[in-house]
Amino acid sequence: MKVRSVLTALALVVAPGVAVVGTASDAFAVSKISHATATQMFRDVGLTWSSSGGCSDRQNSTCTSFDQLNLSTAQGAQTLKRSSGCALNITGGTEVGHASGTYSHYNGYKLDFGKVSCMTSYIKNNFSYIGLRGDGAPQYQSGSGNIYADEGNHWDVLYYNCGGC
Repeated sequence: MKVRSVLTALALVVAPGVAVVGTASDAFAVSKISHATATQMFRDVGLTWSSSGGCSDRQNSTCTSFDQLNLSTAQGAQTLKRSSGCALNITGGTEVGHASGTYSHYNGYKLDFGKVSCMTSYIKNNFSYIGLRGDGAPQYQSGSGNIYADEGNHWDVLYYNCGGC
């Protein structure tokens, strides 16, 4: 009974609309959130988002969807917004059309951000350069371990955690 009350308490602290379900061994599993929950979290800190198709359908590559986004990814975006103070626009989420893999967009670990000089300066001045990714994108790693890849016209951000939220 004590474990259930701890998990219930975590669900209340984590975020509105997010439920932690399972046994004590599942307590560290990734929590998934809905598109609506993510967009409210982003609105709360002044993050914007856009899509080339003007839509949010996860099965359409021209949309920007946050359905099945990891809670820690959404929190990481909030942390980036708060700590950088930059005007940030998310251009890619969990929709199809990105590279596959365990730590992928579709699996809720990545977001794309439109390239703005404020964000570029923040990343280069605060994170460690860790070399080129296999596709040649320069990568920077935050103190919390998240990885920021400069893909030319946008930043591809891999959130392993919430970035110190």
